[in-house]
Amino acid sequence: MNLILAADKNWAIGYHGGLLVHIHGDMKFFREMTTGKTVVMGRKTLESLPGGKGLPNRKNYVLTTRPDYQAENAEVVHTEEELEKALSGEDPENVFVIGGAQVYEELLPQCDICYITKIDAEYPADRYFRNLDEDPAFELAYESERMEEKGTGYRFLRYERRK
Repeated sequence: MNLILAADKNWAIGYHGGLLVHIHGDMKFFREMTTGKTVVMGRKTLESLPGGKGLPNRKNYVLTTRPDYQAENAEVVHTEEELEKALSGEDPENVFVIGGAQVYEELLPQCDICYITKIDAEYPADRYFRNLDEDPAFELAYESERMEEKGTGYRFLRYERRK
């Protein structure tokens, strides 16, 4: 499985249920990486998406503990075991965990590649991801050149699980 997110200098990933900042280049990268693939998210992430429904042109799974939760354009699962069963026919390379913080933390042990848009700024935040530079399970495998959009610098990073 893969994981994809945008984080600031402090590995902050969210604030008040939304993204820290909207960067067109990051959104484009996200679409390119996940379109035609399978995405896994938590309930709050689903509800933060346009229309509160699953993303188009993707197979969407929502992991939530709410037993009666229903979602438009998404299959609801309630445990990691249910998710694993639902994903059993999927190629793990085509599965992306897309948030939020709790789901990232819960599923990180199953992820071999983490695609991180690292933003060269600091933002007010209430959700964070673990610092992969300090995580012995992962190593930086790729770093793009620095890009800038409306004064905000960022890079695309790929971390891979150490063998």
